[in-house]
Amino acid sequence: MGVVANRHLERGIAYKIDGNYDAALVELRAALAEEPEEGEIHHQLGLVYGFIGEFEDSLKALKQAVVLDRHNVGSRNDLAKTYAMLGMYDEAKAEFEEVLRQDPANEVALANIAYFP
Repeated sequence: MGVVANRHLERGIAYKIDGNYDAALVELRAALAEEPEEGEIHHQLGLVYGFIGEFEDSLKALKQAVVLDRHNVGSRNDLAKTYAMLGMYDEAKAEFEEVLRQDPANEVALANIAYFP
């Protein structure tokens, strides 16, 4: 990732952690303009959209994060948790199962998949 995009990403994450979601969106969108194929930027955007209740945008960004970096179990876990929160249980279960296929000891997926028959 380029220096400029990385700076925007780091600031976006810091703003997200502080709960300043408007500023986080500005920074993450700037990072995305620099590096549109960077999965972690989409991941962080998806989280912020979820925190502000923009669930359609959240799912879109998280899905794109998984497409761009299919081995990032953090992105996939967050996508699965978002699906579960929205009542999309089949989708959530499928994502948690994929996390466990990639990382059988993943604690997040193990803890969450227990809720799905």
